[in-house]
Amino acid sequence: SITGDVNDPPFLKKTLKGIRSVISPSSEIFFSDIESLEGVQHIVLLSQLAVYRGSDGIQALIQSNAKKLAEKNESMVMNYSNKIPYTIIRAGLLQDTQGSQQGFNFKEGSNAQGKLSKEDVAFICVEALNAVPKRGLVVEVANGEETVSDWKELFNKWIQNADEEQLQ
Repeated sequence: SITGDVNDPPFLKKTLKGIRSVISPSSEIFFSDIESLEGVQHIVLLSQLAVYRGSDGIQALIQSNAKKLAEKNESMVMNYSNKIPYTIIRAGLLQDTQGSQQGFNFKEGSNAQGKLSKEDVAFICVEALNAVPKRGLVVEVANGEETVSDWKELFNKWIQNADEEQLQ
């Protein structure tokens, strides 16, 4: 356990020495100094951007800073894709409920109005570590009806589709 400021480049560089992969919640920002990430081979970013974009009225005002931070994090990670491969997990509204109780919905836009347990999204982020894309992968997920028996196979399928899209 290490305590420090993730916005302090020397601290971050020291902390990440020897680290191959990073999972980051979108509430943190430490991608501003790419040199601090030297040696990191994969970034997994948990993003709530779709939830923030889908909010309106007073909720949109309250979440505007979180939305800006999520946009900035995603943009920074994507801009460094030529140096560090990334996986962005765009989750539905996170819930303090027990995981593994429901299936999933991976359809585009499902995360904007959907919900997902924190346990499930943590599990998905860890599973993402086992499948490193060549450049980048964005996955949208909320709870739904789909069951997953082999996460590695599913991530590899998504990576293959993402690679084909990037070639076009």
